[in-house]
Amino acid sequence: MLVIGIAGGTGSGKTTVVNKIINSFPAGEVAVMPQDSYYKDSSHIPPEERSKINFDEPDAIEWTLLVEHLKELKTGKTIQMPTYSYLTCTRQPETVEVCPTDVVIVEGILVLTDPVLRNMLDIKVFVDADADDRLIRVIARDCIERGRTPQMVIDRYQDILKPMHCQYIEPSKRYADLIVPQGGSNTVAINLLTDYIESRLRRPAVHSQIPG
Repeated sequence: MLVIGIAGGTGSGKTTVVNKIINSFPAGEVAVMPQDSYYKDSSHIPPEERSKINFDEPDAIEWTLLVEHLKELKTGKTIQMPTYSYLTCTRQPETVEVCPTDVVIVEGILVLTDPVLRNMLDIKVFVDADADDRLIRVIARDCIERGRTPQMVIDRYQDILKPMHCQYIEPSKRYADLIVPQGGSNTVAINLLTDYIESRLRRPAVHSQIPG
């Protein structure tokens, strides 16, 4: 099993990169574990307080469960991955069954910040994008998918997203084996990544190092 970590700022194009990788391989050969599925449950917090939760710091993630699930997949076990609602800020009763596959992608803004998870990754990728481009994507996404107004998104960006990006996400770039500039539009970098994944899957381990 090849485990790939894909990190990057909010709105950087991580999902686009993940989808392009998935579409490059046969159906069922790539499984995805979104970091967002492992947000800590906030159902015990009053609804009016949940909107103030900082989702952009490492403490918001239940890393122990994510790591445990990844270990189970690596040993050939099927997991029940949790689901999370951004509208209610709570973990949902429904789970998603994830079976062991040749490639597992762990995707999320903070994926490279946790040392235990980081040590389990065979390939570490950081998707980079201009801050203005990321903000535009976040406004479009949050207004459509998360019921927020443009002003709410801008305020949250200034108060939380930008400071947390500078404190946690941007510094984690130094752990990356590959940095993908221009987000999901960088087809050259994505093709290089998918070619490397293919080589790791089909060739002996002696050929498994990215040239320095």
